[in-house]
Amino acid sequence: MNTPAPIRHDGKLTVALISEVFFAADGAARLMDRIAEAAGRGADLAVLPEIPLNPWRPATRTQVPDDAEQEGGPRTQAMAAAAARARIGLGGGIIHRDPHTGRRTSRALVFDASGEVVARYEKLHLPEEPGFWETSHYEPGTEAPRRIDAFGLPIGIQVCSDNNRPEGLHLLGAEGAMAIFVPRASEEGTYQRWKIVFRANALTSCAYVLSVNRPAPEEGVLIGGPSIAVDPGGNVVLETTDTIGLVTLDEAVVRRARADYPGYLPVRAGLYADAWREVAGRDV
Repeated sequence: MNTPAPIRHDGKLTVALISEVFFAADGAARLMDRIAEAAGRGADLAVLPEIPLNPWRPATRTQVPDDAEQEGGPRTQAMAAAAARARIGLGGGIIHRDPHTGRRTSRALVFDASGEVVARYEKLHLPEEPGFWETSHYEPGTEAPRRIDAFGLPIGIQVCSDNNRPEGLHLLGAEGAMAIFVPRASEEGTYQRWKIVFRANALTSCAYVLSVNRPAPEEGVLIGGPSIAVDPGGNVVLETTDTIGLVTLDEAVVRRARADYPGYLPVRAGLYADAWREVAGRDV
């Protein structure tokens, strides 16, 4: 792999939200070109939609064995190579198959500019309904999200429906993440509901929240809707249906939000942890 590109130390991070999927025969080549394009436009980090190198298999309940791989498999390698060649960070994902247990999960992977995996996170909240039969394809993750310190600005990852259980975003904000990325596969008709939650989560976690969607309907599922970036004040700073949406994040904006209301309110983590422990015994 290449030597990593220098990490920015100016308190800013330019992010490319790439609304495209790469599962066709030419997918790896197109991915390479698209990440290079994002780098050429000034991106430090590119973020892809949910499981971007797979067809949207949760359109049906039918599981396809070849759609899952161990970390380090061909989809992982394609993303690593694209990041290394363009010398930027990359957020992507795979359907991960544990080589020992066979357990399948939706695993987000974050690569640095040398193509090395620097973070991984497995989707916790899985729908099971028409068009989104996800529990038929993989199981929920078992670990909470963690702050990622690989790009100068601390970031975090959630995946799609995790956005609608905001505990993860609040946890990442409390851990100091200044930007939280939410790759998704959602229907265009539900976008306004998602937008409300993106704005609320940014405001209440005092972090940028950015999401990129799969671009178009697949297998009869009406997937679509803009990429979006919301600042820590709950303001939409990017909303686009372009294939690549670029936005520059600023640490100073986050710090101001955390000094203002509601950012300065105490988290009261211990109190809530005690209350959640009472709920945990009946959680499903």
